[in-house]
Amino acid sequence: MFSKVLVANRGEIALRIVRALDELGVASVAVYSELDRDALHVARAAEAYNLGEGPASENYLNVEKILDAARRSGAEAIHPGYGFLAENAPFAAACEAAGVVFIGPPASAIEAMGSKTRARELMQAAGVPIVPGTTEPVASVADALEIAKAQIGFPVAVKAAGGGGGKGFRVALTEDELQDAFEGSSREGEKFFSDPTVYLERYLHDPRHVEVQILADRHGNVIHLGERDCSIQRRHQKVIEESPAPEWVVDPQMRERIGQIGVNAAKAVDYVGAGTIEGLFTGNGSPPTREGGVGGAQYFFLEMNTRVQVEHCVTEMTTGIDIVKEGIRAAAGEELSYAQVDVELRGHAIECRINAEDASKSFAPAPGKIGAYREPSGPGVRVDSGVGAGSEVSPMYDPMVAKLIVWDSDREQATRRMLRALGEFEIEGLKTLIPFHQALLATGQWARGETCRDLLEDKSWLKTLAFPAPQAPGSDPGEDEELLEQTYAVEVSGQRFDVRVVGPPFAGGAGAATNGSTAGGRQAPKRAKRESSSAGGVGGGVDLLPSPLQGNMWKVLVKIGDTVEEGQLLCIIEAMKMENEITAHKAGTITELPIEEGAPIQAGAPIATIVSTESS
Repeated sequence: MFSKVLVANRGEIALRIVRALDELGVASVAVYSELDRDALHVARAAEAYNLGEGPASENYLNVEKILDAARRSGAEAIHPGYGFLAENAPFAAACEAAGVVFIGPPASAIEAMGSKTRARELMQAAGVPIVPGTTEPVASVADALEIAKAQIGFPVAVKAAGGGGGKGFRVALTEDELQDAFEGSSREGEKFFSDPTVYLERYLHDPRHVEVQILADRHGNVIHLGERDCSIQRRHQKVIEESPAPEWVVDPQMRERIGQIGVNAAKAVDYVGAGTIEGLFTGNGSPPTREGGVGGAQYFFLEMNTRVQVEHCVTEMTTGIDIVKEGIRAAAGEELSYAQVDVELRGHAIECRINAEDASKSFAPAPGKIGAYREPSGPGVRVDSGVGAGSEVSPMYDPMVAKLIVWDSDREQATRRMLRALGEFEIEGLKTLIPFHQALLATGQWARGETCRDLLEDKSWLKTLAFPAPQAPGSDPGEDEELLEQTYAVEVSGQRFDVRVVGPPFAGGAGAATNGSTAGGRQAPKRAKRESSSAGGVGGGVDLLPSPLQGNMWKVLVKIGDTVEEGQLLCIIEAMKMENEITAHKAGTITELPIEEGAPIQAGAPIATIVSTESS
């Protein structure tokens, strides 16, 4: 076993790894950006090294700085956690070249699974069922049309070869839509992954997202720990996970089948450590396809995540196996502590990601500083977090505040326990997904084990999760509470919603004040004076477009003097590792544009002034 390990990450996963190292008797080394100087993982580790200021590319993603910290600390191995450098094959190779053990699979496995087309080709050769489609990039729209008509049929999914997280994913329902889907997917692949190549797959309507946890060592032992159902997603990002899948979805026969698929996939790339085979599961009654189908249901390989998953906790709760410690042991050359016959699933576990997001506004990121903070507790309740009272949830990183995990004897009892725990969770100062989780887990759709996809795409339902209005009908604000409220219609990531800005008129330098704090996901009411104007309607009388969120201005696509149409893309704001497209709220001419690429922007700060032709 190692004597010292460097943890190349931050937040809850860094703290989770440090705790595992403590239990193994291994000294831990933390690294941190200047922004994270006071973070909990820094204080908890045995020693810590500052990686400097700036964005993640200058610290957590800087391979030379990470390796330098390992050399200075004397760490024998590096654990990347998830995100950042976790699935970076050059980083794994650089660790090996520097004589430092990379706690994860070999660089060759990461590289093989990093390309969707290469992974599909490998899995098909290994007998792992893949969604019908191409294993080679498709060169042109004409070729795509020929393949779709002859081999796949419509609707067809067009995917970027280097894509992930929903980026570079387009669907053509008919032949007429194929060109737009092909070109759009290629553009996004180039923009986000520097790779414009695309491939085609059969489009599966409303599939379940079911994944298999695997563990492998350097001695040829590979086991699976059952499945997780991660079908509750927004913008192709998971928000609720459970293990096992509902019993009426995955029966013991299917569990054995998809578990073997996971083992076969891992063996095909000589995998080492903890990893996850993600798949799409359909139970639509159609005939089984290849060996992926059992009893009319079908399971197809989607991708392999060559790292520990965010949602590994639910599998730990149902199996009693510490996945992080097993991954560290495997990297140190030890054999797995368990054989397949030792793995038994007991009870049911659910995880809710407590993100700093506003579900009522299309899950827009909502960074900020945490006030009072109290985590739930009690039987069967686990919280993995890296924050506390006074911590800052920065737009520089992902929006996760904590992971709330519960276990109970069955799915119904686990749901009841989760609702109890959510009600105990207090987070002041932030808008979080707590109200969303409480609302969704109380629905009949969740109780029936549905994917709830229509709810997550239903703007009217999501708007019911908005915080209470800042003023009760008929009330008047006090003299010292005079505030201005205006509502604007904007669009983020292709979905329209209203943005209410409450506070003194914007005077530059800071965003408009928010109307009160949040506790347990509920808004503390504060009275405000309402603006009686035509503010809020698309194409209405308001010329100023405010930013709906805090972040960094990633791209500006217009300039002063440009004439724009309503709904035209103006800029892209990067917030918490998400790219949010901001579109024009009205047609007209841009007369002011106080934004620049690379600069930070606050919620409520002006993006553009657009004067309509009738007004000029």
